[in-house]
Amino acid sequence: MNIPDELHYTAEHEWIAELEDGRLRIGITDFAQDALGDVVYVDLPEPGRMVEAGSRVAEVESTKSVSEIYAPISGTIVEINEALADSPDLVNIDPYGAGWFFLLEPAPDADRSGFIDGAAYRTLTE
Repeated sequence: MNIPDELHYTAEHEWIAELEDGRLRIGITDFAQDALGDVVYVDLPEPGRMVEAGSRVAEVESTKSVSEIYAPISGTIVEINEALADSPDLVNIDPYGAGWFFLLEPAPDADRSGFIDGAAYRTLTE
């Protein structure tokens, strides 16, 4: 299982990449995509939507189940990965690259205490 150390993670199996401009790129982990099986549809949030940490923001449908994706932090959705509309399998092929879900501009007072590092995520998934 691939768990890049430079990313942050959540107990709900999302990964978070901090970009140079302060925005966060968010997707689901290799562990999550493997558990889901073949992803056939991704329902992404509308850009401009404000979200609260822990709120449902997206949904992933696979051949096995439907799973909800939660906001790891409060903020505003600023961009979505439109490629997933035509190629939801990117989530399976490249979960940490082309299979990302959305970019989020964190709220100024957003609490990052729910983020865990790669080592903690490895322990969670063992």
